[in-house]
Parts: sequence; C-alpha cells; structure tokens
Amino acid sequence: MSDKSKNWFMYIAKCSDKTLYTGITTDIERRIHEHNTTGKGAKYTRSRRPVELVYLVGFKDRSTAAKAEARFKKLSREEKLTIIKGTREFLG
Repeated sequence: MSDKSKNWFMYIAKCSDKTLYTGITTDIERRIHEHNTTGKGAKYTRSRRPVELVYLVGFKDRSTAAKAEARFKKLSREEKLTIIKGTREFLG
C-alpha cells in the first residue's frame, strides 16, 4: 500500500514526566500502544512511560505530516501547550 492511500497523523503524547513527544503515524492506537508497552516505541518514551495522547491532527500524506511535525517541534513549549489546549490552531 503506498503512502498516498493512507491517512497520516501527527500526534503529541504527554509522557509521565510531563514532557511532550511528537511523532507521525498511520495508526495512532497501535503507536501509543507501542510507546507504552513494547520495544518498538521511541527510545525517548521508553523511560517516560506511560504516555498519553494529548493531540492528533490528520494529513493527506506522509510528507505533509512530516513537515508539520518538523514545524511543530520548533515551537516553544508554551506555544505547544496553547495548541494542545485548543486556544490556538495549528495548521501544520
């Protein structure tokens, strides 16, 4: 299955130490499960379990989702929290 036929998501997970982890995936339930219970989760989240999904936005393809992820990661923590709370929109 090509990337064009999938829906891609950028997600933000809040770790147990209150830090934020941002990633992209096509299957958010699987990805959060991996972060919390398997070795397939990101190295960053393995020592910060459990993680909780706090934000999710969909994109048409992997490229667009990855670009949005890169832009989001450049924001300050305060800007990220404002977006997560819904008081500011993130357009990717």
